[in-house]
Amino acid sequence: MPLDFRTTNTLWASVLAETLARLGLTTAVICPGSRSTPLAIAFAQHPTIDAIPILDERSASFFALGIAKRTHRPVVLVCTSGTAGANFYPAVIEARESRVSLMVLTADRPPELRHCNAGQAIDQQKLFGSYPNFYAEVALPSADGSMLAYWRQTIAQAWQRSHYPIAGVVHLNVPFREPLSPIEPEKGTTRTVEVAADPVPRDFFDHLQSGTTLVHPTPALTAEWSTPLQAQRGIIIAGVAQPENPTHYCRAIAWLSKTLNMPVLAEGLSPVRNYASLNPYLISTYDAILRNADLAEKLAPEVVIRIGDMPTSKELRQWLIQHQPHHYVLDPSDRNLDPLHGKTIHLPLSIESWATESWAVPDPLPLHKSGYLDLWLTAESKTRCAIDQTLACEEALFEGKAAWLLSQYLPEKTPVFISNSMPVRDVESFWKPSDRAIQPFFNRGANGIDGTLSTALGIAHHQHAVLLTGDLALLHDTNGFLLKLAHGHLTIVLINNNGGGIFNMLPISQFEPPFEEFFATPQHINFASLCHTYGVHYERISTWEQFTQSFDLLPTGGIRVLELKTDRYYDTQWRKNKLGTFATF
Repeated sequence: MPLDFRTTNTLWASVLAETLARLGLTTAVICPGSRSTPLAIAFAQHPTIDAIPILDERSASFFALGIAKRTHRPVVLVCTSGTAGANFYPAVIEARESRVSLMVLTADRPPELRHCNAGQAIDQQKLFGSYPNFYAEVALPSADGSMLAYWRQTIAQAWQRSHYPIAGVVHLNVPFREPLSPIEPEKGTTRTVEVAADPVPRDFFDHLQSGTTLVHPTPALTAEWSTPLQAQRGIIIAGVAQPENPTHYCRAIAWLSKTLNMPVLAEGLSPVRNYASLNPYLISTYDAILRNADLAEKLAPEVVIRIGDMPTSKELRQWLIQHQPHHYVLDPSDRNLDPLHGKTIHLPLSIESWATESWAVPDPLPLHKSGYLDLWLTAESKTRCAIDQTLACEEALFEGKAAWLLSQYLPEKTPVFISNSMPVRDVESFWKPSDRAIQPFFNRGANGIDGTLSTALGIAHHQHAVLLTGDLALLHDTNGFLLKLAHGHLTIVLINNNGGGIFNMLPISQFEPPFEEFFATPQHINFASLCHTYGVHYERISTWEQFTQSFDLLPTGGIRVLELKTDRYYDTQWRKNKLGTFATF
């Protein structure tokens, strides 16, 4: 057991690191500071934990979030006392809302140094409010065997609560008295901690097992609501999702689609569009289709089965509100995932578990297409063709074409992080189905632009990845460039329209002033100079041919920025003129 007996603090911290390693922890992100010294030393010295030092706490927290999204395993996040932990707050909120496992350890002053004007001391009790799944104010370090056992079991409880029954954040506030730095033992001894007996017996960690996961039971369907699922006019919505096993996930959705003869309206942030051949009933152009009022009326469903979070499309949401179908949401959590407040029943199970149960649909329909399904498939074929032909002929640097080309030219299985605001909407509108097995990642829990670059760098840790982002989202997180990405590569596709393009689509854009200064907020940044400052490779993209050639082979290391300068007003007018015309038949 790699325990550190140099001081009570180092023993306490090394029990923490060893307990988490036994439970399966592989990565700890460490922010610098004095009060967290024992924690930093314990993780840095542990032989199986990858300890990563990061200067800026907000960037560090989103970097940890990105790693946790990619690995589907908890990541530890460490900071010192004071306001350091407050900088974790946006990532904590995002992790909570997007159900990502993070274990936050905030070092703290001991009780006698609180509320007495001691330096770097604030009230850290429940610092993150109701957002964590679990919170504990930890006892002061002790070398007593019973206290070490309490500490070990508190850690194990926090670890479990980080991913069961729903993934999210756990927060341990960990106070330390001095000495914070280790004290070397006297010559001829191995420890400075004095105890009456060995407080850590040989079998102290033996009951801890990595990968132990509690599984939700899969409930049987009752006759009360199994019959509506077989309605002829039904659709499946494959919404926003980041599954651990995309292939299994997409196969399960395809099974449900073919069993019920229902089309699958697949959001661009779902992996379903990137495993297209698995699902013959895939609909990728629903946003454009539903802009045709006559067609939208003909396609009104009686029943909707949704897997994953609600898609971004405002057209889809308004259509569902208008027609009020029976709505079933498949999700293993206990959360309300219906922002439309419709006729909704929550089925607390995953699509993967449901698909493996032969009794899931007692009387499946015969495998043939209905007239309703045929109408959807015809609309998809014609609308998809219209979108593809229009974008293929578009020579101007229209920002939506970047998403369309990425769907076709990214190397297979490339992870791609999609920034909020216009990029997620362009992906939903234009991302073309394929079998490229591309895995989309995103921060759609709170839908903010916080930590865009840092999260993408976490996705790219130990692999290559691509980030599609606007200029304001990138500028909001430029401290992420301090990460350097020693292991892995990130290509950043920067759509620079000098402002917040999404606001040009809103009614406030008609009011000038104050629109440009207070809403679009152009920053007039020279990104070539900015990249030079951080030692980041920069390329200006001037043609679509140059753009597609940039993805023939992704670099193996470092960060690369590909800047496309676009015209925000041209892009806005393009959308207004054309999005409603693709489904005109």
